[in-house]
Amino acid sequence: MIMKRILSGIFLIGIVLATVFIDWFFNLMMVFFIVTGLLEFFTMLEKKGIRAYKYFGTLMGLVIPVSIIFRFELTRKWELLFIVMTLIFLIVMLFKRRENSGVIVDISTTVFGILYVSWFFSFLIKIRNFPQGVGFFISLLTITKLGDIGAYLVGMRLGKTPLIPRISPNKSVEGSIGGLVFSILGALACRPLLKLDYPYLVLLGLVIGLLGQLGDLAESLIKRDCQVKDSGTILPGMGGVLDVMDSLLFTAPVFYFYLSIILNS
Repeated sequence: MIMKRILSGIFLIGIVLATVFIDWFFNLMMVFFIVTGLLEFFTMLEKKGIRAYKYFGTLMGLVIPVSIIFRFELTRKWELLFIVMTLIFLIVMLFKRRENSGVIVDISTTVFGILYVSWFFSFLIKIRNFPQGVGFFISLLTITKLGDIGAYLVGMRLGKTPLIPRISPNKSVEGSIGGLVFSILGALACRPLLKLDYPYLVLLGLVIGLLGQLGDLAESLIKRDCQVKDSGTILPGMGGVLDVMDSLLFTAPVFYFYLSIILNS
């Protein structure tokens, strides 16, 4: 299993290095990850017996990254308009149902999947679109994923105190602390790319590290509720796309807004 995780990790690193410097290739891979993540999410719901609108939700989720890539905005607040229109379409589609039970759950989970997977992950495209976007993207990936690696390695070697066993029995307090330390070290290592003073880098590493672990726990909670071990099987030893990008779903939006404040100040 460890060897499979290592090989899958090397494969993913290779994809990132191959795509991050080429706009169209990078955008294509982001769309692929988002669509695959959405399908995984809705498939997990099906296993729980929730009849979310899988293909409609995936199609609507596809609109978000595509609109960002082509910089298409109907209004300045197009995201709010998009959410409203999605809800209207969902309600209209519900009129065709033969029964009324489960309506609220189906609508809620469909919208949640679009926001949780597509909207959150699309912030990576926004980060890449900054003038120094390649460096910013690499920095976020480094800080977030070093936190994942640190939590795994320290937890495997020193983990004794369960973190939240109800959600993820294998995660430990020691591993969580190790992950935070690795994230901070990752932020310090990215100083040439971020060009921030050391106190800001330490704070950034701490915040990204915490958010990354929250994202990981959130996906673990969803999987436990759906009674599945992994979100998918596309990556041997790692599971599905959601299993790999779960921490980035929480770190990308916050990192984007942080950069927006810094660059506009």
